[in-house]
Amino acid sequence: MRTSVITSAVVAALVGFGGTLALIVAAAQAVGATPAQTASGVIGLCLSMAATSAWLGWRHRMPILAAWSTPGAALVAGSHGLTAGTAVGAFLVAGALILVTAAVKPLGALVQRLPVAIAAAMLAGVLFRFCTSVFPAAQADPLLVLPLIAIFLVARRINPFGAVLSVLVIGIALAFMLGRVGPLPGPLQAPVVELIVPRFDIEALVGVAVPLFIVTMASQNLPGFAVLQAAGYTPPTQSILAVTGLASLVTAPFGSLTSNLAAITASICTGPDTHPDPAKRWPASLFYALSYLVLAAGGASLVALIAALPPGLVATFAGLALLAPLVGALGTAMGDMAMRFPAVLTLAVTASGVSLLGVGSAFWGLMAGLAALGIERAGRRAA
Repeated sequence: MRTSVITSAVVAALVGFGGTLALIVAAAQAVGATPAQTASGVIGLCLSMAATSAWLGWRHRMPILAAWSTPGAALVAGSHGLTAGTAVGAFLVAGALILVTAAVKPLGALVQRLPVAIAAAMLAGVLFRFCTSVFPAAQADPLLVLPLIAIFLVARRINPFGAVLSVLVIGIALAFMLGRVGPLPGPLQAPVVELIVPRFDIEALVGVAVPLFIVTMASQNLPGFAVLQAAGYTPPTQSILAVTGLASLVTAPFGSLTSNLAAITASICTGPDTHPDPAKRWPASLFYALSYLVLAAGGASLVALIAALPPGLVATFAGLALLAPLVGALGTAMGDMAMRFPAVLTLAVTASGVSLLGVGSAFWGLMAGLAALGIERAGRRAA
């Protein structure tokens, strides 16, 4: 056992957890979750990451890492009219759709036929509002935010994976120095999960559950499969979808977001830096799982710490963390010249935040893009 297997796994867990925890807290606050419910959701996610990664890695002897849906958290945080109960209902339906996709091959094929540019444009529209929120925060509190932007730009040139964590650590220290931090949590809080009764609201299911499923598949699971393939592995697609879908169903009543395959963080554990022999990299999944068990133990205290931070810092951290996914989504959305107009329309409608019939903008952006694409293709056939 090389120490690089352990260190790669620990770094991947810290990057995945620390890089988006503030966004998970923001999503929970957007649906009106209490601090106890927010902590419960984070703990449920950590337990899901641990269980699914350990099982999939051991079962298939591959460095398979699970993660939560960062774009999905952005989607929930940007939605309007959700409650904790309706959010849990949407999480359950999204998890069920992932499970059905694993069981019904034609459905999986249908999802893969969704134009990648349209799905990427919807994701870009969701992320756009969070990335732009950094600059109003800089205007409101320049002493706190502007140095963090500069640190992020320098740090990402050195280590893209460490840039977001650098902003988090330095940002917290700077917030303390400037006296921007609210009441701090007491001693380490024991991890406790709290069940939330789901509510199945048709508007939330159409406006959140379906886009959450599409975003999770398009921006997390499919790239995650690609990362494994690029490293020389044959990903067990149905097994991964079944396990993460089942985990999503089990943890959703805790207030936990959808579980899925890791993409960006997975690349930390799939390359030769982890182990020269691809067949000996799979134990990284076990140490990754162990790291998330440790994080679950301190989840409640970490959530309380994030809640005590100034809103400008949280907005800056979330926005900077989502810049790289936004760049990737925009590149995919605009890569095909023939798809650019439908993609831009999808992005514009989604980023507008418009809500019609109680259904959020992500769904309407997707529908607008598909309608524009259909009309364009029909016109070409008629010509």
